[in-house]
Amino acid sequence: MKLTVIGATGRTGRHVVAEALRRGHKVTAFTRRPDALTDRSRLAGVVAGDGRDPKAVRKAVDGTDAVIAIVAAASRKGPHQCAEVMRVVTREMTRAGVRRLVVTSAYPIVGDRPRLPMAILRLVLKDAYADVAAMERELRETSLDWTIARLNRLIDKPAQGPLEISTVLLDRPRAMTRADTASALLDIVADPGFAGRAVNLSGPAPKR
Repeated sequence: MKLTVIGATGRTGRHVVAEALRRGHKVTAFTRRPDALTDRSRLAGVVAGDGRDPKAVRKAVDGTDAVIAIVAAASRKGPHQCAEVMRVVTREMTRAGVRRLVVTSAYPIVGDRPRLPMAILRLVLKDAYADVAAMERELRETSLDWTIARLNRLIDKPAQGPLEISTVLLDRPRAMTRADTASALLDIVADPGFAGRAVNLSGPAPKR
């Protein structure tokens, strides 16, 4: 498919771009840091810009089949702009007639176990999680074929295997490699059965 990746040069976005290319998709990379792209020759396009800029977003999504958006604050202190970016992205997708959208979110905004770690995360990252929750609300109010993919702790290790993807709360959220997360996001965007749903992702169960 023709796929636009928003946040293409982030730590997870790079894995999504690489795996999408490996699967044979035509990828347009949208990023504020185009100089961070290591190999542009395999990309269908590169759009430099901020996710709050309607013109840049319109250029990135025009003619695509689907969008994967990995949007997050650069640091814990922010600025927290996920909801603002998503408002622009969904509006420009609607105008361009592009319906399929997968957006990453944070599992701790809904997770209740383990209780103490989740409570600490929600306290320490209060502002960031409030922004992410607002982003989810923005998505739910659109008519797009959206999927919210809530992620757990991301780690930079080799792929470990398929992630757990659940529509209910997780008993034991496990850390996830960015490589496995990229594969899961691409599986989700290709599956229309996930449209209009929020799913919770976790690392694979330990091997016995």
